Amino acid sequence: MRTSTSLIAFSLAALLTVGCKGKENVPSTTSPPPPTTTTAAVSVSAIDVGRTLNADKTIGDNTDTFKPMDTIYVSVATNGTSAGTSLSARFTYGADGQVVKDESRQIAPTGAATTEFHIAKPDGWPEGRYKVEVSLNGQAAGTKFFEVKKG
Repeated sequence: MRTSTSLIAFSLAALLTVGCKGKENVPSTTSPPPPTTTTAAVSVSAIDVGRTLNADKTIGDNTDTFKPMDTIYVSVATNGTSAGTSLSARFTYGADGQVVKDESRQIAPTGAATTEFHIAKPDGWPEGRYKVEVSLNGQAAGTKFFEVKKG
């Protein structure tokens, strides 16, 4: 009887071991969680100033010196993804920082993007030093200086 009890105990142990190992190879019926989507923050990668604008809103001729009758274009390159970002350009003149124009645009980039700002004055810009400050969601993102000269 002792042999029968030992044989039964051994058989049960063997069955439990095989049963547990068999479960490891059974595929799971639960699905893995869906991949999460992350949005990359938008950042300013370049600010260019010039007299002409290309069709893709990049500057055709980078310069920091303008004539009084020129239209002054600013091209702001951004990278990242956002459903809504505020991009602003503030143009100022002279040592006292007189505001020439302050403009904001709502953008929703899905990667690399370019936004254009410009200023024009039909009767001509006064000679002197100017600055354009670019902000992204109210935070400073870059500054460019340029000058208006006669001739």
